Amino acid sequence: MANVVVVGSQWGDEGKGKIVDWLSEQADIVVRFQGGHNAGHTLVIDGKTYKLSLLPSGVVRPGKLSVIGNGVVLDPHALLEEIARLKAQGVNVTPENLRIAENVTLILPLHQELDAMRESGSARIGTTKRGIGPAYEDKVGRRAIRLMDLADLSALGTKIDGLLAHHNALRRGNGQAEIAAKSVYDALAAVAPKVLPYMDSVWSLLDEKRREGKRILFEGAQGALLDVDHGTYPFVTSSNTVAAQAATGSGMGPSSIGYVLGICKAYTTRVGDGPFPTEQENEIGKRIGERGNEFGTVTGRPRRCGWFDAVLVRQTVRTSGIDGIALTKLDILDGFDQIKVCVGYRLDGREIDYLPAGAHAQARVEPIYESAEGWKDPTVRARSWAQLPAQAIKYVRRIEELIGCPVTLLSTSPEREDTILMRNPFES
Repeated sequence: MANVVVVGSQWGDEGKGKIVDWLSEQADIVVRFQGGHNAGHTLVIDGKTYKLSLLPSGVVRPGKLSVIGNGVVLDPHALLEEIARLKAQGVNVTPENLRIAENVTLILPLHQELDAMRESGSARIGTTKRGIGPAYEDKVGRRAIRLMDLADLSALGTKIDGLLAHHNALRRGNGQAEIAAKSVYDALAAVAPKVLPYMDSVWSLLDEKRREGKRILFEGAQGALLDVDHGTYPFVTSSNTVAAQAATGSGMGPSSIGYVLGICKAYTTRVGDGPFPTEQENEIGKRIGERGNEFGTVTGRPRRCGWFDAVLVRQTVRTSGIDGIALTKLDILDGFDQIKVCVGYRLDGREIDYLPAGAHAQARVEPIYESAEGWKDPTVRARSWAQLPAQAIKYVRRIEELIGCPVTLLSTSPEREDTILMRNPFES
């Protein structure tokens, strides 16, 4: 039995929500280990759609324990709003099925204001303006307010003063009014009794469950190409999104992870600014976007669309130690006469087989394509290899060759049942 980490192997939006939900049927615990409410998961269960941005995908399944780890940055108001939305859909989230790490960093309104101010300038990178980056900055700057701080209001004032010494200096420099410490204190004191019941020593809880033999599924946000170290810096998120963060962001040792499942689309998408070698700013990209309903779950922003980039996925297979790939949205390519796959790059006249680390070089790489024959018969809702057209199978096999990793799971629609399983990660 293996505890499983699910990571996006592109720039996010690969369909992790459905895959995590599909796998959570076999898991006892689902852990979110990084990011904030800037990433979204859409789940379609029995025709009913659930949109999650902070809560682990397993929360919609009865009898499962959901955990928000210390690697997450938590907006307490966004958390309560999401819990309320799910309740309206008949899903009750309580301290019995949701636990939150006591040392999780909180996102405050001042973080969102700083994020929005930066995005209004010339150095914008395309964030969701949810305050994620500034909250992580305060975390590593050792001035963050953490969930556990709400349990000791007598000491909270001093911590707020330390936080505002930094933020009010920034605000003065940008011509903004300073924030009064009392307003921050009052807001946190008001929300404290609503979120503290969910607080737990998550590292200890997970260690206990692991020793009991419980199956644990680790769920990340975004994708590996948005990793602050290994992604397309500076057009990245503010946390580590690769699989190794599952250990750091939950308090479990790396030996607790048994299998890494990477999620990727049969094509490529990206939200926000930054390099995108295979982007199709033409009718092909528009067709993929419309057929794939490529709009951000959280922001509603249209996603940039392009052909499958095997160079990038091969790179994330290595940086995340991916054991198997879950390939999603194969059905969106139904009906194309020809399908292109990027097999390498050309940079300044020479061929390379990796994405360089520098932003200027990344912006200059030119994709080298090979063409594959498309298929006319539909793959949508296929639940076995026998239901797939021969050319679709050939396409999947070629992707496996190019990325150096097997496709162990194939998704052919948003519905949970429309999944072809070749290998069960929990039994690897």
